[in-house]
Amino acid sequence: MTTTTMAPADPMVGGRHGWRIVAALAITSTVGYGTLYYAYAVLLGPMTASLDASTTAVTGALTVSVLAGALMAIPVGRWLDRHGGRALMTLGSITATALLIAWSQVQTIGQLYAVMIGIGITGAMVLYEPAFAVIVSWFTPDRRPTALLAVTVVAGFASTIFMPLTGLLVAQLGWRGALLTLAAVHGVVAVPLHALTIRKPPHVTAPTPALRTDHTSQRAAARAAMGDPRFWVLAAALIAHGAATSTIGVHLVSYLTSRGHPGTFAATAAGLLGVLSVTGRLVLTGARRRLPVTTIVAGVFAIQAAAVLAMPLAAGTRVGAIVTVTGFGLGFGIASLATPALLAGRYGTTAYATIAGRLAAPVTTAKAAAPLIAATLLPYGGYHLLLAAVTTACLLAAISMRAVGEARTDSGEYRNQPDLPRPGARVAAVPGPDSAQTPADGERAEGQPNNSPTSTPGPTRST
Repeated sequence: MTTTTMAPADPMVGGRHGWRIVAALAITSTVGYGTLYYAYAVLLGPMTASLDASTTAVTGALTVSVLAGALMAIPVGRWLDRHGGRALMTLGSITATALLIAWSQVQTIGQLYAVMIGIGITGAMVLYEPAFAVIVSWFTPDRRPTALLAVTVVAGFASTIFMPLTGLLVAQLGWRGALLTLAAVHGVVAVPLHALTIRKPPHVTAPTPALRTDHTSQRAAARAAMGDPRFWVLAAALIAHGAATSTIGVHLVSYLTSRGHPGTFAATAAGLLGVLSVTGRLVLTGARRRLPVTTIVAGVFAIQAAAVLAMPLAAGTRVGAIVTVTGFGLGFGIASLATPALLAGRYGTTAYATIAGRLAAPVTTAKAAAPLIAATLLPYGGYHLLLAAVTTACLLAAISMRAVGEARTDSGEYRNQPDLPRPGARVAAVPGPDSAQTPADGERAEGQPNNSPTSTPGPTRST
């Protein structure tokens, strides 16, 4: 029986159109995060006054939005594996534009919550997770890190661009007029780029069952990942780290002002986190040529733990505050770049989006819930308890990430991404999805991409 499958080893994959997709996704991710997420912090005060609601109630709408995105991550991942990203991302960007317009017209706190739930859902359709899935399907392992880095480096400046822009728009047009302008920017930029640029990668006709990729094999790959203990160790590392970064991101300004720093200095120091997230990604990309990804990431997580641990002693001075914020900021965005490499390297690309969605759901939930939990701890233990909890989370993340380890080749060498079979390697027959047989550990059929759930031995919201 002849079936159709993507060919990640095809030399055309990642060619000129692949890099056009990377450029488009870098732009749409920047605009998406800027309008759908980072603008909220600037609009918080004006909305609170206009809606006659408490700051807590208005802040809660953003938390609910992030949680809605977390719940949407799993079905979005499944759709991406089966149908690709063009229709989903185009529909998501159209809907997000309409919701930004609706957001500008809300009159009650209930209407705000309804709109923000919708924005959370559409965010899961247009931001990093679907963008990464498209890139993973397009690029071969040797080109994939550069493609992912390009998107995350550009989008890492979303807060730097859109928070000042939103502030300027609010000053000139009011918060409702600012949202209408942001909606126009989002619609003009994101909709055509998603509709006209996103494509499925080149396909080949596969006459043998060894290259068969269908819904059955995708489900099998996802089940294999869920049954791998190291997947859950990785999930624990990213949940702990996500909780730590979101907590610091929300409470850092308040903590620095509590240490006697002026508000302007505290905000400027906190603003370093966005720039440093780009630095951390560059460090990861450069160092991964010599060290396993998990080793690098675990080391950065440990540096973050040390930086937070030092804050009570050092952050009372401006130099100490900048040094400790810099230490923490190096890991602020590293997980978003490391996760695709780890998932594709260990589980292949057959069901990448499904697996990534199942991982993103609990991680995003932790990011949404942690700042609120931290806020409840503050009256009882103050910032010392909060910083101790963040330090512990970073240490747990470092230990868990180190325990994940790297996928290995048959020769015992580390590899961070799936690779092609070595010439002359012995292989086992790979049955079709209707067969109950599976290839032996570490073996692949001749010419088979490393997409099989059994091809690897052993066991998504900040920009």
